[in-house]
Formats: sequence, C-alpha cells, structure tokens
Amino acid sequence: MEHDYAITFACYNAVHYTRTFVDSLIKVGTPLSRVVVVDNGSTDETRDYLQTLPLGGRIFNKSNQACGVAWNQGILHLQAEWNIVMNNDVIVPPEWINHLIQTAIDNNLSVISPALIEGELDYDFDAFALASSAKMQNVFRHQTQHAVCICIHRSVFHEIGYFRANPKLLGFEDAIFFNDLAKSNFRRAINGRVWLHHFGSITQKEMKQKMGKSEKEVLVKVNSRQLLQQSWIERKIARHRVKQQQRDWQQAELSTYGMTLHGERVNHAFVWR
Repeated sequence: MEHDYAITFACYNAVHYTRTFVDSLIKVGTPLSRVVVVDNGSTDETRDYLQTLPLGGRIFNKSNQACGVAWNQGILHLQAEWNIVMNNDVIVPPEWINHLIQTAIDNNLSVISPALIEGELDYDFDAFALASSAKMQNVFRHQTQHAVCICIHRSVFHEIGYFRANPKLLGFEDAIFFNDLAKSNFRRAINGRVWLHHFGSITQKEMKQKMGKSEKEVLVKVNSRQLLQQSWIERKIARHRVKQQQRDWQQAELSTYGMTLHGERVNHAFVWR
C-alpha cells in the first residue's frame, strides 16, 4: 500500500552525518522527493551537499532558528497525511516507512516511534534490524514516543497545534509538544517492528561546540515547569512516573525477549535500557 507521507529533518553542520543518513535512505529506496531538509545556518559543506540532492524541499535559514521552527517549516512545505520528523544522525532499514505507518494504522495509533540502538555503529545493523523486527514487532510501549524519529498523523497538528516556534528554546520544543500530546486523547507508542540506529544527538553537540559549552551542559536553561504549566509537585510526580514506567518496560521486555526497545552500544556490546 502506498502511504501519503513526508519526511522532515533539520540540520546544523555535521555534513558527514547528514550524508550518511541520506545514503541510508537511498540504499533502502526511500524517495528523496518525499524529504524536506531545513538547514539552520550551517557553516560547513552541508548546503553545498544538499544542493546536489533531488529533495522534495530544501530550506536554508539565515541563522539557527532551532528545531521547532525548522520542523514546522518542513512539515508545512510538503504537507501529507503522515509526517515523519526525525534526526539527521540515524541509519534506517528497508521498508521502514511502510512498516512504521502500517503498524500505526493497524493499531489505531496517531503517533508512532521506532525502536532504537544508540551509540557507535560497530555491529551489523542490517542483520540486527531484520532479526529484531521479527522478534519484537508485537512489542509496544504505549502512550510514549521519542524525538529521534516520530511519525505523526496530520490530525494531531489540527488538534493540538504544531511545535513551539521559539528559537530561544533550543531543544525543548519536543518536550512541550509531547506534554501537549499527553493531555490529548491521541493514541501513541514506540514499537519494535522498525529499528533505527542513532549515533546520538549530533546537532545538539555541534550547537554546544559553537556556543562554547561542554557536552554535559544544557543548550539553554528553561523554566520547564512554567513551559509545561506544572506545579513543582506535579513536575516531580510526572518525572517519577516516567522513570518507573521506563523501569517496568525494561524489566518486562528483558524477561520475555532478552532485549528491549531501546539499546545502547557500550564497549562493543548491547546495553538494554
């Protein structure tokens, strides 16, 4: 079945990762005519590279407008029933889009994210993704998602709006959007039919380097309670619930499958989160 979808990603320098990501899209047959790239003021070879690609759209911002603005620009540039908003530091497997969207449709989900392995690409990703998809395709973490790759039905934007378009947020836009999602009635999940490899927040690392910050520092300090409209105790309870739910998922998946929907490569081995 041919689905109506568009892919949007923002980038800032780190052309090597953008090229690696695009190469993986081409390798598995993802049409670049469905891809919109928003460059947030790169100063390396990123823009020259993007000019060589037959993209569905390329938007060159004069300065770094942060993710919220960039994602909205891409989503509105190439409007579709399903919008995949994702990082540029990932590797994708064959049939990833069809499987992601079809799983959402079959399970009445309006938002879906794939399973992830993060860290160094020091393993056979293609073989791993194929085997893990077969093993974990019926495993769900319901009522959650992640910002590395999120597939969103257009009805979500019509109901709760788009990403917060404030360049000063610098990376907190996803948390606000996810908070609005949690208040809605939309069904959402992370599922194990599709696996991505994620090298690890490369754009944020580039931005921190530009701003003279260490990798451990936050990009910008925000009043999360105010932005999420939560009291101190509400925020504390919410964080506790998220951590407890993560532990419950981890334990249940490990006991049943010997792996989870979120892994990390540490010292050339999988660590399951």
